Amino acid sequence: MTDLSTTIADRTFSNCMMNAAGVRCADENDLNQLIASPAGAYVTKSATPNVREGNPEPRMKSLPGGCINSMGLPNHGLDYYLDFVLKDQAARPDKTNLLSIAGTTLEDNLAMLHKVADSDFNGFVELNLSCPNVPGKPQVGYDFDRVREILTQVFAFYDKPLGVKLPPYFDLVHFDQIAAVLNDFPLTFVNSINSVGNGLVIDPNAERVAIKPKGGFGGIGGTFIKPTALANVRGLSLRLKPEIAIIGTGGVMNGTDVFEHILCGASMVQVGTQFGFEGTRIFKRLSKELSAIMAAKGYQSIDDFKGKLKTFDD
Repeated sequence: MTDLSTTIADRTFSNCMMNAAGVRCADENDLNQLIASPAGAYVTKSATPNVREGNPEPRMKSLPGGCINSMGLPNHGLDYYLDFVLKDQAARPDKTNLLSIAGTTLEDNLAMLHKVADSDFNGFVELNLSCPNVPGKPQVGYDFDRVREILTQVFAFYDKPLGVKLPPYFDLVHFDQIAAVLNDFPLTFVNSINSVGNGLVIDPNAERVAIKPKGGFGGIGGTFIKPTALANVRGLSLRLKPEIAIIGTGGVMNGTDVFEHILCGASMVQVGTQFGFEGTRIFKRLSKELSAIMAAKGYQSIDDFKGKLKTFDD
């Protein structure tokens, strides 16, 4: 028998797979379906302080093996998601889930974290520093001094488990620089990566961009981004202090993809684009596929291979 459970910050999750924020997690119906699924946890849609409509349509286009989107953080507002997770926590006190927040300003993020800190929520908060799809708002995760400033202010008062969702980095020195910042704070986890920002997809027949917001620029997800996601999980796993777990996200289509994320150092794996295509049944499929890979290799738990990627120098 293979064991797909995982542990982050002394919290045990029955399955190492879950959804990624932004896909099929925007309302109670979506979240209840995740609760009923084999997923080890759920994360809520990234919340802003108030209800947000998001960007104009069309704002998402499916592609072979992926998608481009510029959703613009449509969500029901923090109170909606905080109320849901508190009710779920009361009903299932042995479960840990993630509440995602993504203010468009530092002041918004601090105000939301104060509200969470003052509540009874004892799950994980995922602070999104990497949304590429809000017009006029840069990805905070690329400004390392700004990340340090934000985390300094956050941890001046916030003492519950908290992680950050990061954009993809493309230079080894950037792994060094962001890890030097993150290692100075009591983070529970980092989630790597968000979509690859500001790609462009064209409809050659119409000679027009595929989506409306930002002149057609949007985040790329799906199988295209797996090599970048694996590189970021690996790069951070080699640099972050052991107390900071890694949640791997990006390009997960099958059990092999999950296996590779864990091999690179991920303790948990989130599924976004393909979850959007398949719905919650994907977690049963991925669990079966990952279990088969582990059994064929003689692995009984994910700890048997987590972070044990070999190089030609080994």
